[in-house]
Amino acid sequence: MILDINEIQKILPHRPPMLLVDRIIELEPFKSAVGIKNVTMMEPFFAGHFPGNPIMPGVLLLEAMAQVGGVAMLYPEEHRGKIALFGGMENVKFKRPVVPGDQVVTHANLVRVRGDFGLLHADGYVEDQLVSSADFKFALKSPNNLLK
Repeated sequence: MILDINEIQKILPHRPPMLLVDRIIELEPFKSAVGIKNVTMMEPFFAGHFPGNPIMPGVLLLEAMAQVGGVAMLYPEEHRGKIALFGGMENVKFKRPVVPGDQVVTHANLVRVRGDFGLLHADGYVEDQLVSSADFKFALKSPNNLLK
């Protein structure tokens, strides 16, 4: 299943400049997803990170990877409208910088889900080279129930 940006925006609550996934190229709802982030020089964060040597901030790379997993988690109708919140990150690794012109392809897999809580593993690649990996703990919450 392929989802374009319009379909992604029906699933994720994020909007530019915080929407960091451009296309989903594979999707198995509530199991896995493969998504693409096209990194361009027009990204607002490159103005300050770093002038003359633009590198995508690691926290935004992790956010982009988590959003691919978010599509897999939030695609089922019963999860639409919910927000996936970080509960923690483990085993975070950065292998090389992501720079303008790169296309990050993220493979995200739900490892475990118990109720509204779970664990997601994601690997990000540029030209088949691993650039980052992480395990994300998450909670699925309704927007009106975020603090409970």
